[in-house]
This record gives sequence, structure tokens and C-alpha cells, in this order.
Amino acid sequence: MSTGPSSGAPSPAPPRSGLARAATSETFSLAAAVGGPRGVVEAVLPGLAFVTVFTVTRDLRLSVAVALAGAGVAVLARLVARLPLAPALAGAVGVAVCAWSASRTGDAADFYTPGFVINTAYAVVLLLSTLPWPRVGPLPVIGLLVGPLTVGPGWRQDRRRMRIYQRLTWAFAALFVLRLAVQLPLYYSGQVGALGVARLVMGVPLFAALAWVSWAALRERPASPSAAAPAAPGAPPPTPRP
Repeated sequence: MSTGPSSGAPSPAPPRSGLARAATSETFSLAAAVGGPRGVVEAVLPGLAFVTVFTVTRDLRLSVAVALAGAGVAVLARLVARLPLAPALAGAVGVAVCAWSASRTGDAADFYTPGFVINTAYAVVLLLSTLPWPRVGPLPVIGLLVGPLTVGPGWRQDRRRMRIYQRLTWAFAALFVLRLAVQLPLYYSGQVGALGVARLVMGVPLFAALAWVSWAALRERPASPSAAAPAAPGAPPPTPRP
């Protein structure tokens, strides 16, 4: 996700995640939230290819090979178009880990095991970030992504928006927990086709919907003017009320 600016030029904007771009825009952009059509294809294609081929053929090796080929095509397409390779390479590494997991056990359901680990880790980090840590206070992940871009260095001083940051962080944590609640029973019952479909439906579509909710909530509550300035040295961070 350049070279430095010339003398007198404005400083470049800090890099922003897809969620941060979507949440800080004047109008909601689905393309910004999910990486545009190319990002959607790169995210969906390998998993769709795997579950489709396996459902039709029940051949694990072929299914894994097709999924890896899909990830490779995404990397090659970016290379040909001279676009940044990092997103596609990260996706290819993820698909390779999933392929290794399934090949190691010989069970197609284990193609999805790494995703369970990732969803659990995200949920834990998001929830922990909302706790009132000693001397630091809560550092909700959504606030860390969006606050400095929309409010400035004093983003934590705006109590109203801090409450929104916390609630949105809880909402994203709930999304990851919901994925686990729906998909783990399918995994343990060996329903690979249903698991693959659930993974696709609960991936990009639900993330995009929650990104829109984030954008709408932050647009409804503009930042307080006083929050644009950093807190005085030594001042304790505010603890938002529920």
C-alpha cells in the first residue's frame, strides 16, 4: 500500500488501509473499502476456485492446484499491469498456507483452518484494544486507523467519537466471532462445500457492509474542534463512557 516531495511541496498523506480510506471519504466508496474490482477478484477467486473444483471432482490435489493457479494469475496480472505486487503476493502467501494445511492432512476442510486462526486473532486484538489499559486507556483499533486522519493527534480527546470508535471496534470483533460461530460447526461436520460458501459470503460482502456502517456513524458525529489539538503533556487520556 514514492519519492519524497520536492522543497516546498506539501507532505504526502500517510498510507491508509481500505477501511480508513472508506471511513474518511466525503462519500462512501465501495471500491475504497474492498480494494476495487481487482481487489475483490483477488480476494474471492482462489477460494471460489477451490470450493468449486472440490465440490465437482472431490479431488483435493486438483482443487489446491487450481486455487494456487488463481493466486498466481492475480500476481501475474499485477506484474503485467505494473501495479503494486504486495496485495496479490500477500494473498498468494495466504493461499499457499491454506493449500499446505489441506495437503498436510489430506482433508479439504483444513484448507480453511488458517482462516480460523486469523479470525480468532483479529477478534482478540480488537477486543483487547477497547480495554482501559493502565496509564494508556483504551486504544480502539478503529480509532487508531481513522482518528489521526479525521481529527488529528488529539483524536482521543473527543469523547463522543471515542465511544463510536469503541463500538465500531466491537462490531468488527463481532464479525470475526460470527464467522467462527457459523463456520466452525461446518468444519467439524466435514461440510466442505457449505464451509467454502460461508467463507465467501461472510468475507468481502460483510466487511463492505460494516465499512459502510463505520462511514455512516463517523459522518453522523463530526469531530469536536477542540479534539484537533493534542492533549497537554501529562494529561490522562479520557475513558469513554458506555
